[in-house]
Amino acid sequence: MSWASRRRFTYLASIFGIVAILVSIPLAMWYYEPATCFDGVQNQGETAIDRSGPCQLLDPRALSPHTILWARAFSTRSGMHNAVAYVENPNGTAGVARAPYRFRLYDERNVLVAEKEGSTFVMPGTITPVFVGAVDTGNRAVIRAHFEFTAPLVWERMYDTTKPIVVVSKEMKDANAAPRLVAVIENTSVESFRDIQFVASVYDTVGNAFAGSSTVVPILEDGERREITFTWPERFEYQPGRIDVTPVLEPSYTE
Repeated sequence: MSWASRRRFTYLASIFGIVAILVSIPLAMWYYEPATCFDGVQNQGETAIDRSGPCQLLDPRALSPHTILWARAFSTRSGMHNAVAYVENPNGTAGVARAPYRFRLYDERNVLVAEKEGSTFVMPGTITPVFVGAVDTGNRAVIRAHFEFTAPLVWERMYDTTKPIVVVSKEMKDANAAPRLVAVIENTSVESFRDIQFVASVYDTVGNAFAGSSTVVPILEDGERREITFTWPERFEYQPGRIDVTPVLEPSYTE
C-alpha cells in the first residue's frame, strides 16, 4: 500500500470512528433505562415494588433469614450485669443501618428484672454482637435473657467494613483472680477506621458463654497493630475455653 493510500485509509477510518461515536451515543441514551426505584412499580428485575434489582433497598423475602444465635446476661459484680446477643446474618451484601432492639432479663421465677432498649446495625455476611453493659438488676439473680428487634428490619445493599480488621492474638490472664484479656488487633487495609467496638465473649470448656465485655478503639490507622484489653472485676467461676473477640463497625454502602 502506497503512502497516499495509507493516508486515505487513515482519514476514512477516522471519519468512520467519529460517525460511529456520534451515532452510538444517542442510541445508548435511547435504549438506556435508568433505575426507577421510587416509581411504585415492580419492574427492572425487582422482586418487590422498588426493592432488589438495581435498587438500594432489598426484598427480605429474597434474602436468607437472620438468626439470633444466643442472648445471655453475665454478672460482673453484685447487682450488675452485662448483656450480649449474637445476631447472625448470612447475606454477604445485605445489611441493616438501624435496628432498634430490646433486652429483657428474667430471674429464676421468670419475673422481669431489667429491660434495656437501644439501636444497633446488622453487619453483612457475619455475626453482629450486641452488647449492653452495666445493667442494674438490684439484688436479683438473672437466669435468662431475651433479645428481640422491636421494629421491622430495613435491608439495604451494604458491605462488611470489618474484613480488614484482624484479631492477631488473644491471651487470658489471671482468670482466677482479676481476669484480664489482652488481644492484638491489626488494620490490614490502607484506610483508617474510627470508633470500632470490640466485643469479647468468653466460653467455658464445653462451649457455654459465661462472660462478656466491650471496648471501643477511637481510631485504628491504616497498617496499625495494637493491643486492646478487656477486664472483669471478679474472678471467673469457670475455666475459659474458647474466646471470641469480634470487631463491630457500621457497614458501608460501597465496597
